Parts: sequence; C-alpha cells; structure tokens
Amino acid sequence: MKRFPLPLLLALMIPSGSAWAVDDISKVNGSITAETGQAYGDLETVNGNIKVGAGATTHSIETVNGSIAVDEGARTGSVSTVNGRIVIGPRVIAGGNLETVNGSIFTDRGSQIEGSIETVNGGIGLVETRLRNSITTVNGDITVGVGSQVEGGIHVEKPSFSISLSAPRPPRVIIGPRASVAGELRFEREVVLYVHRTASIGPVTGAEPVPFDTDTAPTH
Repeated sequence: MKRFPLPLLLALMIPSGSAWAVDDISKVNGSITAETGQAYGDLETVNGNIKVGAGATTHSIETVNGSIAVDEGARTGSVSTVNGRIVIGPRVIAGGNLETVNGSIFTDRGSQIEGSIETVNGGIGLVETRLRNSITTVNGDITVGVGSQVEGGIHVEKPSFSISLSAPRPPRVIIGPRASVAGELRFEREVVLYVHRTASIGPVTGAEPVPFDTDTAPTH
C-alpha cells in the first residue's frame, strides 16, 4: 500500500477556501466579546475589556487598559494586558503566555497553560491547573493551589526601585495540597514561603520553606 507523508495527508484533510478562515477583531477604544462557541482570530484593543465566551476559540488576546475573562472550555493563544486582571475559567486551554503588569491572574480547575504566567504588581492564583512553564512576579503573591502542576519553576524578582518610606510587605508564596513545582523556586527578595506537606517542589534559593498541613496556609 502506498504511504503518503503526514503533511500531505493533513493538507488533503483540510478543505480549501474560506470555510476555515477566522476574522481578527482590532479596536482602539471599546470592549470586545467573543461569542460562545464561535471561532475568531486575534482579539486586540487598547482601551477596553475582552471577554471570551464558553467554548469559543481565538488566537492571541491583547489589551492595554482593560481586563480579560476567558470562560469555560474556551481555547486561546497568548493572553496579555498591561493594566487589568486576567481570569481563566475551568477547562480552558491557552496556547501561550499569560501576562499582565498591574493586575492579577487566576486560572480555574482543569485548565492548561502552554506557556508561562507573569505579573509585576499583581497576585497569581492557580487551582487544579497545569502550567507547562514557569511563574514570575516582582510584587505579587503566588498561590499554586490544590492539585496544580507547575512544570517550570517560580521566580520572584528583586524590584528595580522603590519609593516607599516603609519596608514593603514580603510576597506570600503558597504551594498547596497535592500541588507540584518541578523547577527551581528562586527568590531575589524576601518572601514568606508556605509548602503543604503533601506538595512536591524543586530546589529553593533565597527562602526557607514553612510546612503546613491544613487546608489553607497560615495567615500570619
């Protein structure tokens, strides 16, 4: 039997024409909504929020001044904002990085992030999420919540400057029940690191892990 190379077989399986084409949406001022179950290209705005409905598919998502919400079962590329939070719902697949400067990032149960997660001034929270790469922040708290898997490490960077007259509160880093961080946990500034006794972590530099065995980490 004659065998065809895989690229040729894939080309034969995908119909030609516009049936598979998806439209980009780009704005300067205004929010964007990707409707439930629909397919889109890149979603970009400067001043506005972006919402992706359940089961929708998109390429990259980007805003400057606005928040981004991705509902259950959606598939996206990279997700980024400058001034705004990012909320990833359950069972979402994001094919790139999640990034914000001034805002928090949260990912819900069953989601998979193929890239990294990064903030400067904003907390990061994962619940039963698989992160293929690393977590980086400067001033944000980090919670690798119950059952989450971080296949890279965690890096808390030293602030480049500070104009505060009082000592800043150290970020809290929590590795929760049955969570895992495969790579190095590297801290360039003071942090408080709590690690659940059922969690597994890689080598730690710059902090002393504090074990806990309750459902939530100590508040002090």
